Amino acid sequence: MYISSSPPSSDHDPFSNSQAADARYYDNDSDNYGRRDTYMSDGSNTGLNDDDRYYDHHGAYDPYGPPPDTDSEAEVYGTKYAPSAESLGPPRMGMSEGSTPTFLDAGGATGTREPYPAWSPERQIPLSKEEIEDIFLDLTQKFGFQRDSMRNMFDFTMQLLDSRASRMSPNQALLTLHADYIGGQHANYRKWYFAAQLDLDDAVGQTQNPGLQRLKSAAGKKRGVPKNASEKSLNSAMDRWRQAMNNMSQYDRMRQIALWLLCWGEAAQVRFVPECLCFIFKCADDYYRSPECQNRVDSVSEGLYLRTVVKPLYRFIRDQGYEVVDGKFVRRERDHESIIGYDDVNQLFWYPEGIARIVLNDKTRLVDLPPAQRFMQFERIDWNRAFFKTYYEKRSFGHLLVNFNRIWVIHIAMYFFYTSFNSPTIYNGLNSPAMRWSATALGGAVASAIMIAATLAEFSYIPTTWNNTSHLTRRLLFLLITLALTGGPTIYIAIAESTSPGGSLALILGIVQFFISVVATLLFAILPSGRMFGDRVAGKSRKYLASQTFTASYPSLRYSARLSSLLLWILIFGCKLTESYFFLTLSFKNSILVMVGMKIQNCNDKYFGEALCRNQAAFTLTIMYLMDLVLFFLDTFLWWIVWNTVLSIARSFALGLSIWTPWKDIYTRLPKRIYAKLLATADMETKYKPKVLVSQIWNAIIISMYREHLLSIDHVQKLLYHQVDVGQDGRRSLRAPPFFISQSDKGFKGEFFTPGSEAERRISFFAQSLTTAVPEPLPVDAMPTFTVLTPHYSEKILLSLREIIREEDQNTRVTLLEYLKQLHPVEWDNFVKDTKILAEESAMYSGPTPFGSEEKGQSKTDDLPFYCIGFKSAAPEFTLRTRIWASLRAQTLYRTVSGMMNYAKAIKLLYRVENPEVVQLFGGNTDKLERELERMSRRKFKFVVSMQRYSKFNREEQENAEFLLRAYPDLQIAYLEEEPGRKEGGEVRLFSALIDGHSEFIPETGRRRPKFRIELPGNPILGDGKSDNQNHAIIFYRGEYLQLIDANQDNYLEECLKIRNVLGEFEEYAVSSQSPYAQWGHKEFQRNPVAIVGAREYIFSENIGILGDLAAGKEQTFGTLTARSLAWIGGKLHYGHPDFLNAIYMTTRGGVSKAQKGLHLNEDIYAGMNAFGRGGRIKHTEYYQCGKGRDLGFGTILNFQTKIGTGMGEQMLSREYYYLGTQLPIDRFLTFYYGHPGFHIHNMLVILSVQVFITTMVYLGTLRSQLLLCQYTSSGQLIGATGCYNLSPVFEWINHCIISIFLVFLIAYLPLFLQELVERGAVKAVFRLTKHFMSLSPAFEVFGTRISSHSIASNLTFGGARYIATGRGFATTRISFSILYSRFAGPSIYLGMRQLVMLLYVTITLYTGWVVYFWVTVLSLCIAPFLFNPHQFSAADFIVDYREFLRWMNRGNSRVHQNSWIGYCRLSRTMITGYKKKKLGLPSEKLSGDVPRAGWRAVIFSEVLFPVVMAILMVVAYLFVKSFPVDGVQPPSPLIRIAIISLGPIVWNAAVLLLLFMISLFLGPLLDTPYPKFGSVMAFLAHSLGVVGMIGFFEFLWFLESWNVAHAVLGLIAVIYIQRAIHKVLISVFLSREFKHDETNRAWWTGKWYGRGLGSHAISQPAREYVVKIIELSLWSSDFLTGHFLLLLLTPPILVPYIDCVHSTMLFWLRPSKQIRAPLYSIKQKRQRRWIIIKYGTLYVLAIASIAALIAIPLILRQELHYNCSVCQRV
Repeated sequence: MYISSSPPSSDHDPFSNSQAADARYYDNDSDNYGRRDTYMSDGSNTGLNDDDRYYDHHGAYDPYGPPPDTDSEAEVYGTKYAPSAESLGPPRMGMSEGSTPTFLDAGGATGTREPYPAWSPERQIPLSKEEIEDIFLDLTQKFGFQRDSMRNMFDFTMQLLDSRASRMSPNQALLTLHADYIGGQHANYRKWYFAAQLDLDDAVGQTQNPGLQRLKSAAGKKRGVPKNASEKSLNSAMDRWRQAMNNMSQYDRMRQIALWLLCWGEAAQVRFVPECLCFIFKCADDYYRSPECQNRVDSVSEGLYLRTVVKPLYRFIRDQGYEVVDGKFVRRERDHESIIGYDDVNQLFWYPEGIARIVLNDKTRLVDLPPAQRFMQFERIDWNRAFFKTYYEKRSFGHLLVNFNRIWVIHIAMYFFYTSFNSPTIYNGLNSPAMRWSATALGGAVASAIMIAATLAEFSYIPTTWNNTSHLTRRLLFLLITLALTGGPTIYIAIAESTSPGGSLALILGIVQFFISVVATLLFAILPSGRMFGDRVAGKSRKYLASQTFTASYPSLRYSARLSSLLLWILIFGCKLTESYFFLTLSFKNSILVMVGMKIQNCNDKYFGEALCRNQAAFTLTIMYLMDLVLFFLDTFLWWIVWNTVLSIARSFALGLSIWTPWKDIYTRLPKRIYAKLLATADMETKYKPKVLVSQIWNAIIISMYREHLLSIDHVQKLLYHQVDVGQDGRRSLRAPPFFISQSDKGFKGEFFTPGSEAERRISFFAQSLTTAVPEPLPVDAMPTFTVLTPHYSEKILLSLREIIREEDQNTRVTLLEYLKQLHPVEWDNFVKDTKILAEESAMYSGPTPFGSEEKGQSKTDDLPFYCIGFKSAAPEFTLRTRIWASLRAQTLYRTVSGMMNYAKAIKLLYRVENPEVVQLFGGNTDKLERELERMSRRKFKFVVSMQRYSKFNREEQENAEFLLRAYPDLQIAYLEEEPGRKEGGEVRLFSALIDGHSEFIPETGRRRPKFRIELPGNPILGDGKSDNQNHAIIFYRGEYLQLIDANQDNYLEECLKIRNVLGEFEEYAVSSQSPYAQWGHKEFQRNPVAIVGAREYIFSENIGILGDLAAGKEQTFGTLTARSLAWIGGKLHYGHPDFLNAIYMTTRGGVSKAQKGLHLNEDIYAGMNAFGRGGRIKHTEYYQCGKGRDLGFGTILNFQTKIGTGMGEQMLSREYYYLGTQLPIDRFLTFYYGHPGFHIHNMLVILSVQVFITTMVYLGTLRSQLLLCQYTSSGQLIGATGCYNLSPVFEWINHCIISIFLVFLIAYLPLFLQELVERGAVKAVFRLTKHFMSLSPAFEVFGTRISSHSIASNLTFGGARYIATGRGFATTRISFSILYSRFAGPSIYLGMRQLVMLLYVTITLYTGWVVYFWVTVLSLCIAPFLFNPHQFSAADFIVDYREFLRWMNRGNSRVHQNSWIGYCRLSRTMITGYKKKKLGLPSEKLSGDVPRAGWRAVIFSEVLFPVVMAILMVVAYLFVKSFPVDGVQPPSPLIRIAIISLGPIVWNAAVLLLLFMISLFLGPLLDTPYPKFGSVMAFLAHSLGVVGMIGFFEFLWFLESWNVAHAVLGLIAVIYIQRAIHKVLISVFLSREFKHDETNRAWWTGKWYGRGLGSHAISQPAREYVVKIIELSLWSSDFLTGHFLLLLLTPPILVPYIDCVHSTMLFWLRPSKQIRAPLYSIKQKRQRRWIIIKYGTLYVLAIASIAALIAIPLILRQELHYNCSVCQRV
């Protein structure tokens, strides 16, 4: 602590000696602890009194004393043994609540300030700071907490009390704090205490009743409670609790808080399991109260708590996921269902039965010990025997059925009602009304069947223990009865009607059955399954209490909000059901009529006779039914988007947010609004004109923008308030800037900022946001303290000079600086002007230039370096400026830190403006004024960056971090520090450490000395990293609220000014003066606490071309439009990153995010669901926004979508979804579903609908091409022969379907359009939409939909997100064809290609104008990645790409290659086969080593059944086409033909491979060494032969079809599907696990099987490799042909002149003049490239020509080419 500059004299200090003499709180045990200098010396107070050692005075920076640089050393260090620092300086004056403190004279104010001003003796504090410190010391000695943790938690507590006490009396502050942590109505500890039924022990006592033998509670012990039976009731227990809490002394309350915090502060991973922490606290508290603890004299050793309590739990959690191999942690190959994760551990403590399972090593149960002894037995607990899975996160689609059963019931049952009513011809309903009633009624049976399936699935996800099974079995019985009631009568009626039609009994029965069905369906659709037959949500039984408390305490909605929620869903389903009936079902009715009875005549097949082909119409109809069902699902989502958008926009009008609210006066009224809404003016004296105050705020905002180079000097002049002289006597007044007037006064025009610039956007958002209603701010010194927490892993901190001015690689074409200059031209200009001024100033100081050249001409050329790179002399101060300029425009940590540090600026500004007396007090002494402001901002705002890797940074990162600390000394960095184990070979010890810019350097290491250094039980990073990183740093947050920020965000001064209003949203400003314990249900303590306050995000990369704009638009609609309406109707869960959290609420309920590896991939969403399920409200603010960056290359957006999709898949498995899906009331469930998972399921259905539809069309095409169709005149008369087939209704139905699918895609643009319309006006909205369509964004939409649906499906099947990384970097980098192909072939290109071939057939047989739309859709699945690839169409690069593609296909066969086809092929295969467990050769690579092998159930569905079904469907279609006689001759069996064509290539490959295997086995060992290319040559031979075989067999098929194109295409489709099915089955059924390395592949081609590290496998592997190679050859050939086909599709644009320029304009939205130049090559490179282009260009043309010839020649010459071969006639 620095001693005040006025030397301490006791004349004006009544306390100084008395306090020093009173050694009561030194604890006289300094010898016990010794001096642990490493820990304790924090800063310069190495030698102050003993008491200073026990808690942190922030030594190195005293917030209140003068900073060291102004004081002499002697003054700081000289007065070493001054009396206790608290007593120095004058006592503070009494501080009335809420008002600003009154300061003493200037001299006194420099005296040392209280570190916690609101907790100072004059304010009737219940306990002095020293007493609180005693409590902490005492607890530390009794339980063995770490010293540093104790110091940290003491500071934490004091800051918390200071924060609360600054707006209420200290007494009340302590009370409410205790209520929040321990005993209040919403305290998690109290809720747990009753949920786990711990209250029953006081009542029952230690009777030998194992069910009730629980822990004794405080309440029972304090007052002898009469133990009668009535006390068992919950209410009386609650009342006793409240009494006990109310009677507690403040000292005891403080002690409980301190104990809780100390337990929490060292708990590490146990912080993720809140109820476990509650249990630990309970045991500790019971122990502390016991006589054995109170009488204990000697303190226990430091670190005891960590060792005995935390470490065993940590070890258990760690060992679930990792095992130790050679001293390294290796991920176990387990999926979630076999890992006991955090949630399972936590749920053990929810139920008394669970707590009773905890046993010690000697098998005694913990509950059998008296409560006071339990804590000391913790180290003997055997945790492995206690925990078990409480919910199985199995990978399967069953979760969709269980969690969202109501969605399926609503849709499928309604669809059944509609459709069965409208297809009476199937069941003879036209003649028999009874039958029609009854068949329609079967919808109820369908609903019951869905519910039964869901219940059975639920059985497999819940352990069959406790009360689960009884509840489920009861439900199952009820459902079976319902099924019998709704389905049984149909059987009777069907029999009755067939024997004696028209009976009245049957009719009555049918009608009754129908109404029972309707009731059942409504019941199942509306009641959550958790409340059906045994209520888990609102049941009064004690056994449900825990699951209610922790999973179903949903915060209730306001009356109006609940009403609008119900209304919204009534509207949506009203519209949907009407529209579906009239548009979908009725249009389908006629098709059913004509197709049901249709039997195909005179067709025949050699093997199946008429069985298959007669029923082709029925098959087609079945697929059409399926299609209609899919559309039935899709249109609900359509209506949800429409009505949700309407609701959201209505809400925005209600909030006054829209541009259509009178826009003119938005700026004119801005000064008044700033005064009214941002300033806490209520308590201010009115002697200052509002204008004066507002001008200070406004000028600060404008100047901050100028400093960020957003405004130029001339603009600033027009925007500032100026002082002008008025009148003669020299009085001055403020003139408002013309900017405010100009809006209302038409005559006054002027440009204030560059149109469309960042400055304009920020000012207009600021002005607009202040139109909404905001909470009243508190004065600065009464506002709560808050912390910003940012996790940082390896994101860029500051860009280095090299990164800015050097191109990354050949493909970038542009340096980062050039690129940023393109994007921010105005800001670059301002920056350059600024720099020139600077340079001139520095030149002035350093004397004139020696050359003295004064000519004008030179100045132009002199400026060049400035405009190019922003500096001329390479002096660090100039280069640093450029680096900072660039870093503030890229996504760097520096940008985030400097943005968030605006909070400090804002707090200082507000404090200065609202307390003019402070400014007067310090007179002209700006240093002291600045210090006073600093003190305030430091007291109210903290910024912690959690740099997990800080101690492992390389030199450059180290320097950058140091730069951050120097620039912002108040920035705190939490990091992990490692220390080798105490004994040789022991485990590494890890510490959480905290430094800031004031920490001193340790001379030996050159690192800073941490302020706190707290040992952890082990490596904290057990999950995906981010949440663990947040968790280890969370103990360093201070204050009441937490803002979670990612390392890619930004903030602005004008937004930071609103901080007090945002914190007001937590509704904790006006705290009642009553005790929360005086009576329960006091109105002010009744409302659910606000857990999360959401905020808007502005994507600051939205101007980077089409993809950037799309991503930004998505965020805009989800983050703003949807969030607004969801928050209003209580469905907002997801919290994105600028959100504020109620820190006490979240930290007592498991922290700010969840951390199980894999399962909690989107960690933040879980925190939202957790808070929601436990009763926290989640709000959304409209008036506050943060910037956020997204990387906007094509690959990055898709990686992001893959991450979201995969994360969604993981969420579907999670228990949170299970609880929400089965317990929420219907309207809130629907909101939750359509707001979160429904969107992704809708994406899957959209893609499915395209596939189903194309299949339907293929079937219709077969009918159309083979049958004689009826022709009608316009009036409906039949033309032509009888014996025709009437299919015209079907073609009408096709048009309806296409319109539906088309609308589904179009509607995706509606929210964005309306959002723009409302926020920016009509012109901009239309303009933005036009730009999107011009830039082909629909193609990207389709593609993105496919990627996200693929990632969910593969996640639910295989787990493990497998990225094939596309690399980051700008949107300007050209990615080569082979990389794009390998990344997107699996998810999208293969699918697109298959659909393309099918579409080709459809187009040949069924052409209507609408098919064009499908061509666009399907083509975009294939070529979207290339369309959005920068410079894809530059001819030279295209040929270079072709060369790279050929090399990529052929590499990796004689030596390993990082990037090759074989590697890609193996990677996509291992998803199914998994890797070998026993590692051979190389250690586990990072690729996807920790992904477990997929379970066989999952594989059977997706990899075996579906492909086989598709293959059968296509074969049936082909068989149908071939079953008609041609020229009176019955064709030979098509089945054999298809078999030959599809199996032929596989057999051919097998033969080729066998032959080559023999050759390489004998020749390989000889030739491999002299000719290293031997393997590649062999591989090339095999591959070429494979391609030849594939093409040959296709040509043979075409020849057999006598050159009929349609038949050949259909045959090809069948062949493709059959081969795909064969490959999938072979891979999933016949292959064993894969090796991690690529040795076997190279062994195969070179024939050298020895020396490969295969060991004994060298014998068995060749057989396996043979099967693999057969598959690989087919795959290789198909990839080769697919690649060529794609290249062919991409060739036509290349022939267009200037296409590259046009394409770039389309992608980047930059004028051709502004575009990025072509790369410059050296002479040598040019020559090389020219040669490549000539060589490979010719090759490419030849390849394309030969493929074209094989297709074109038969087409042209099909009349001439006829060979008679007798064999062919029979095949």
